[in-house]
Amino acid sequence: MNDTTAAGGLALYLSPNGNDNWSGRLPAPDPEGNDGPLATLEWAREMVRRLRESGDATGPITVWVRGGRYHLGQPVWFNGRDSGPTSYRGYPGETATFTGGRRVTGWRVVTADEVGIDAASASVAASEREVWVADLDAVAAGSWYFRQLFVNGERRPRARLPKDGYYWMEDVPGFDLRASQNDEFIHGHDRFVAREGDVARWRNLSDVDVVVHHYWVEERLPIASFDEHTRVVISSRRSIFVLRDDVGRRYAKYYVENVFEALVEPGEWYLDRSRGRLFYLPLPGESPDDVEIYAPAGEQLLLLRGTRDRPVDGVRFVDLTFECCDWSQPGPGALEGFEAGDHMNRTDSYGATAQAACNLAGVIDVAYARRCGLEGCTLKNLGLYGVVLRKGCFDIRIAGNEIADLGAGGIRINGGGVESGALDRTGRNVITDNTIHAGGRVFPSAVGILIMHSFGNVVAHNHIHDLYYTGISCGWIWGYGDTVAHGNRIERNHIHDLGRGVLSDMGGIYTLGVQPGTVLRGNLIHDIRQANYGGWCIYLDEGSSHILVENNVCYNAGTQVFNQHYGRENIVRNNVFAAGGHSVISLGRVEDHTAFTLQQNLLLTRDRPVFARRPRGIAGARGFRSDLNLLWDVARANAGRGGDPIIAIVGAYGADGTWREQSRDELDDWRDGGNDTHSIVADPQCASLYRNDFDLLPGSPALALGFHPIDLSDVGQRPVEDR
Repeated sequence: MNDTTAAGGLALYLSPNGNDNWSGRLPAPDPEGNDGPLATLEWAREMVRRLRESGDATGPITVWVRGGRYHLGQPVWFNGRDSGPTSYRGYPGETATFTGGRRVTGWRVVTADEVGIDAASASVAASEREVWVADLDAVAAGSWYFRQLFVNGERRPRARLPKDGYYWMEDVPGFDLRASQNDEFIHGHDRFVAREGDVARWRNLSDVDVVVHHYWVEERLPIASFDEHTRVVISSRRSIFVLRDDVGRRYAKYYVENVFEALVEPGEWYLDRSRGRLFYLPLPGESPDDVEIYAPAGEQLLLLRGTRDRPVDGVRFVDLTFECCDWSQPGPGALEGFEAGDHMNRTDSYGATAQAACNLAGVIDVAYARRCGLEGCTLKNLGLYGVVLRKGCFDIRIAGNEIADLGAGGIRINGGGVESGALDRTGRNVITDNTIHAGGRVFPSAVGILIMHSFGNVVAHNHIHDLYYTGISCGWIWGYGDTVAHGNRIERNHIHDLGRGVLSDMGGIYTLGVQPGTVLRGNLIHDIRQANYGGWCIYLDEGSSHILVENNVCYNAGTQVFNQHYGRENIVRNNVFAAGGHSVISLGRVEDHTAFTLQQNLLLTRDRPVFARRPRGIAGARGFRSDLNLLWDVARANAGRGGDPIIAIVGAYGADGTWREQSRDELDDWRDGGNDTHSIVADPQCASLYRNDFDLLPGSPALALGFHPIDLSDVGQRPVEDR
């Protein structure tokens, strides 16, 4: 018995050297060339259908996919006819890759002078700069256009200005910066005034995108026109949010992308679709003879589309690679899941993809499916979300995958809401032991794992890092309305290096709405850095209620380590919260109930207050209950001030977006308000606070408070044998 028959059942084979006229029962062509493996995934799917429908196969079927690259000119569809225990599995010891890209060949090597590239900022004279040029007939004919390019499997950037950082808008006609940040907040614009020299009448101007980063979204605004005299830039799309720098009293920052005249740095590229010509500036050491350059020809690879009455059931994809897909902006009316104001026309095209890039599809996109799986696969070089589960998805297992180099996020789950029937809802899915990183390369607002309208999911042991927004987001109802998002378990995930100063208002883990039974447990979250405001490790946003937050280790947050905007009756216990940029804990709004109970936590700071008070409400006994915690200021202890921390501050954001302290409370003032009467100020005796090692040494005073040590040994992706 060999490796490919050990799984039992019937085996078929797929190979780049196969033939769809063969039986598919052999792993390699026979010596006579009369039989062997199949050639295409579409025909392998068809063969499985025929075997099941004829009754020739009633048990498991495994399609073993031999190593090599399979080019998918269009997504492969699966439906209810494909149900049954079926696995499409990479052949042992080989790498099988399904790609949506085309290899670009036929390069000519010229100088920048020869193709009209010249810029004073270039470090090498145009006459000496090497440029590769490829003529693409399909692009010239208008049947192919792509927005991404991959060289030896690595993403290359479109030419942009400025090369680093941002430009700043000089004015936005009709918008007064002195207006309140909440006035006409979601009331965007289709034009702005550029500063002198920032925008010009570039080649193929309508192919240039203005990319705005503000609030918690990107606005990608294609240029429709530019007036050189007034410097007014008009876009073919409208921004969702006003074009300001969120909490700052200044207009928005932006860069421009896909500018031919900016093609000056090695690694950059530009596609001139009017001429059907691709330009690439090679990196040092690259040669057309020893690189593979791929451009995507589509956005999606697999579509599982069952129906309410006949879902896709039991289909799994194992140990395969999916790569090289493109992106495009959602079309008119694509505001799925966005709480739009009455002034927004849902038939218009908007620049943002709304909150969390929630209206983007997946390269693997699933609806009405049960007991299907994606396991041990690699998804890379993509333009959208890696995987999307839509309505009617139950008991799906997404496990042990690497999902990387993403235009958007890793995994998005969204079923029917409270108004939907049971068969339209989505729940009980398992998302475990995946590594999701290098996301948001086109849509920085995208999330590592986004759970919208869905319940009973397990999101555990994932490693999520290097994104520009939230790591894991759960819930999709703002405020206290009814929701189906309940009973989700988010535990033992390692989430770090998010935000990177690009967007604001994010969390390592973010929740929204009333969620009884949802648990955030045993996660390791650190290094969250916002642009202007709102870099939190754990962020319970509007209406987050009845959530248990326990046994998490969180540190190095840009603003606070734990933040609740508003909500009710959450329990926050036995966590390590350390080193917030402004403070450790904050509550945004006080209401006539207990927002959360904070008990038996280690609240550690480095010359910052423990609690933040905000103008919208004082965080006192009416807001949340806090007791039996250990408080310690590492910096003040090392400075000989005993480690007795500043307890609370009152402050506000200034016009430039920075937090300004106005007054502060000490511990006695705080206790007079009824908080932390049994808490202690003491050195927790951790292994090494400055190295973020929070393991408690024997005799730690935290143990006397009832604090239970937190074991992080299995946080993040586990070895295969331990899953």
